[in-house]
Amino acid sequence: MTASLRFARLLTLAATASIAALGAAQAGGNGPLRMPAENWKIPYSASPAAIPACTDTGVQSKIADRFAGTQAEYWNSNLTIVSFQNLRAVAFRPWGLDYIPRLFCTGEVTTSDGQRRSLDYFVGEDTGIIGASWGVEFCVGGLDRNLAYAPACKMARP
Repeated sequence: MTASLRFARLLTLAATASIAALGAAQAGGNGPLRMPAENWKIPYSASPAAIPACTDTGVQSKIADRFAGTQAEYWNSNLTIVSFQNLRAVAFRPWGLDYIPRLFCTGEVTTSDGQRRSLDYFVGEDTGIIGASWGVEFCVGGLDRNLAYAPACKMARP
């Protein structure tokens, strides 16, 4: 093996090790390259004021409208949410600074069939349509028919 070939292999090995170390620092979570979401190029305010409260009527309205629409369109059901009870916050930004600010909430709903069901949801900053405002994702216990938040709405909680 010639000296230039050995040097090229050594250089390639050093470059690969540098890239691997950089990737590990970014993925490891405690490296110097971590940046809070609010310092990204498109910053988040990371303020609870930018996200409506769990009991906000706008949040409740959005959940009720989307629930009724999903039931009618995909499940051929006329089931609707009649009322909300015991709504409360569970966590704000539970996964740390690297993630989009979210407020996790829980409570109960009464549906039009008279059943009282659990409700788990989160309100996220800039997660609405095209990122223009806040958005909400939710799961009504016992009615996650496509298992999007399985098991038992766990994936809608922190």
